[in-house]
Amino acid sequence: MKTLLKILFIIFILWMSVGIYLLKTQHPKAEIVMGLGVFYLSFLLMPIFIFHRYKGGKYKKYQLNDEKIKGWMKNKDS
Repeated sequence: MKTLLKILFIIFILWMSVGIYLLKTQHPKAEIVMGLGVFYLSFLLMPIFIFHRYKGGKYKKYQLNDEKIKGWMKNKDS
């Protein structure tokens, strides 16, 4: 999964570089290329990254629940 993310990120960087080059040369399709790059980032790269990063429940220590809030209130009163 890590390798896939690296490859997808490199593709994104190259894609945006081509888009910037096309913008500088005032190519008529430059805005479409940049838009598709943002679309690629938003709907392909980021969801895969988020899934990879948070699989296995690593995110649970950052979630708020009643027990944590009660613990904070108890410590605050002390």
